[in-house]
Amino acid sequence: MVEANRETAPTEASIRRALRRAADGKAIDADEATALLAATGEKFDELLTIAAGVRDAGLREAGRPGVVTYSRKVFIPLTRLCQDRCHYCTFATVPHRLPAAFLERDEVLEIARQGAAQGCKEALFTLGDRPEERWPAARQWLDERGYDSTLDYVRSCAIAVLEETGLLPHLNPGVMSWAELQRLKPVAPSMGMMLETTATRLWSEPGGPHYGSPDKEPAVRLRVLDDAGRVGVPFTTGILIGIGETVPERVESLFAIRRAAREYGHIQEVIIQNFRAKPDTAMRGMPDAELRELAATVAVGRIIMGPRARIQAPPNLIDDEFGLLLRAGIDDWGGVSPVTPDHVNPERPWPQIDALAEKSAESGFILKERLTIYPEFVRRGGEGWLDPRVTAHVTALSGPDGLALDVPIKGLPWQEPEEAYGSGRTDLFKSIDSDGRTADRRSDFDYVYGDWDEVAAHVKEAPRNMPADVVAALKLAESDPGALLLEKHEDAAMALFNADGAALDELARIADGFRRQVNGDDITYIVNRNINFTNVCYVGCRFCAFAQREKDADAYRLSVEQVADRAEEAWRDGASEVCMQGGIDPKMPVTAYADLVRAVKRRVPGMHVHAFSPMEIVTASAKAGVPIREWLTELREAGLGTIPGTAAEILDDDVRWVLTKGKLPASAWKEVVTTAHQVGIRSSSTMMYGHVDHPRQWLGHFRVLAGIQDVTGGFTEFVALPFIHTNAPIYLAGIARPGPTWRENRVVHAMARILLHGRIDNIQCSWVKLGDEGTRVMLNGGCNDLGGTLMEETISRMAGSEHGSARTVSELKELAAAAGRPAVERTTVYGRR
Repeated sequence: MVEANRETAPTEASIRRALRRAADGKAIDADEATALLAATGEKFDELLTIAAGVRDAGLREAGRPGVVTYSRKVFIPLTRLCQDRCHYCTFATVPHRLPAAFLERDEVLEIARQGAAQGCKEALFTLGDRPEERWPAARQWLDERGYDSTLDYVRSCAIAVLEETGLLPHLNPGVMSWAELQRLKPVAPSMGMMLETTATRLWSEPGGPHYGSPDKEPAVRLRVLDDAGRVGVPFTTGILIGIGETVPERVESLFAIRRAAREYGHIQEVIIQNFRAKPDTAMRGMPDAELRELAATVAVGRIIMGPRARIQAPPNLIDDEFGLLLRAGIDDWGGVSPVTPDHVNPERPWPQIDALAEKSAESGFILKERLTIYPEFVRRGGEGWLDPRVTAHVTALSGPDGLALDVPIKGLPWQEPEEAYGSGRTDLFKSIDSDGRTADRRSDFDYVYGDWDEVAAHVKEAPRNMPADVVAALKLAESDPGALLLEKHEDAAMALFNADGAALDELARIADGFRRQVNGDDITYIVNRNINFTNVCYVGCRFCAFAQREKDADAYRLSVEQVADRAEEAWRDGASEVCMQGGIDPKMPVTAYADLVRAVKRRVPGMHVHAFSPMEIVTASAKAGVPIREWLTELREAGLGTIPGTAAEILDDDVRWVLTKGKLPASAWKEVVTTAHQVGIRSSSTMMYGHVDHPRQWLGHFRVLAGIQDVTGGFTEFVALPFIHTNAPIYLAGIARPGPTWRENRVVHAMARILLHGRIDNIQCSWVKLGDEGTRVMLNGGCNDLGGTLMEETISRMAGSEHGSARTVSELKELAAAAGRPAVERTTVYGRR
């Protein structure tokens, strides 16, 4: 076993001080938590009393004082093969010890049916992590049945369980990516993955319990916790104590879970589990974690996590110490099965549910059944926590309090609800200019975007730039602009991004020279109409003032026919393009995207359809359960012409995860855009700047765009999008700055022309965001395109833009004339009309 550095024991004074702070309801830090774990005797009892008080306050707030919960479940060991080699695990095994690599679908359903007959409501899918990556037998089994991966098979089995038995799947498939979580969310009300520990040495050093287990790297597992929050999955996680971690490392793990919970609000349950040594494992000689040690960890976990956290200790691993764990602050016993054993701890049978109720009653608690998804998330399912295709299954089994009902369990179709789509403030595109928005922020502002303090902690200051020769950088920009993207010329690029005064004027002159060389003097524009078909969205982008909950006063959804009507109106007014984008509305049918395209093309065959951001595409393809390429191909065949390269913001995840709670990571954006280009769908490219970003991240963004263009050649233009701060939640929370400065606007547009010279020919400026004077200056600083007439524009106006939502052709021509150049109408892909 890996040895840790010897710890310094907390002093009696430090323990007393930490207890006093905890008793007074003050937040404790890691050192104080470490001290509390050393409490003994009367101080140990005091620790438990404080923790129980915190728990009781939370239960009163939740409306169920004195209630401890459990979930009646069946355990479905879908596969016991695993790519990891955890040294304490008896669940994972090797192929020759199993009759088959996976349970067959019929075997899965038989277990679930037995559970339904016994009143179980949860189907816990537990399985080894990506066994096909290690075991040829697993790969062969999946290939023979037409599944690309273990997770594809999990998805299929979960749907079957929902439809044929009515049990609610809880998925524990190990490490999942953001995209995989998106694909699995529609088939399961909840998911989980134990963090276990943040102690990297237990994974990286020979002899450690996780050595040789690629998916047990703490950084990887922490990323899963964050991605689950970004996707909006009610998620169960926890720690495993006694596997060789130090007390400070144990505390660090608890604080890591708290950070994720605060930032995303998705951690529905924290399991604090004690290590129990098992025969035939590498750690069979390790001592079990002591139960008083477990109780102390539960108590400290309760104090760290707070009253709203739900904390569980598995009842089959605690001998007969039920009262001790209840004193320590748990409020849940986890899943208990009257049908299947605990396949992870087979030597430890579940307690009988009646016996568990008796033990709980001895400590003054009433045992009540919950579902796999906790009551708080059941009641808030309509806020994006539940996919509409599983909402009916959850509703059938839950009462008004979100707890389980004692009702017959039967399968229900896994399908989208049959609801009319088209309602709300559908005239917002007009009334936003006359009446404005109902309020400057949503009523859930304080919590829907996560804990603002946790968000602010991720904002990184711009690195100090080394002094550079601006004159030399300008010469390089003029002679070899693409070289500025190279790492060896990064200092020169930074000098130009920080240019001001005469140097900025010279930068704009160079950029405009390249514009003249590539585009001539024509200023192009397109006659188009924006159609934002819904603003209902629960992704939680912190910069977005457009998104609304479905019951908000400004919320709306357009029907397919209403969208087609607007496209036909636009055609009569001379438009050649409709640009269609919307919020990520969980109730929008999967078929609606292709239906919208087909409806427009049926009504106006000659209209170019420029539609659906990469976020919309990746979310819809995940809901449909098909690869992005297949989804895009279907849209192209429906009549989709091009896609907007929006949802890019800054293609740097350090920035993205501050700006957004749940948007796609940079890698997924690149995948969608690259795939679109490969199937013949071109796109624009964009960058939103002036919020929590800095110039070095702008340079990284341009490098990504250049790299994609070098491979695909699919970008039609680049559009710089200044951040509109007025109603943006992240600005109202005091985290983002109030948009870019005038100097930064000039720099970004000029550098876009220079850095992308020879790759992307068209640089567009946004009159919506810049206004007339700003647009005129950018047209003389590297830009050649005005964008479109728009006819309606809701997103920027909801954010607080003051430059209107439509321009006539004559107004665009006046803008071009103010810049001293002629205006020419173009198509979406920059042909002349």
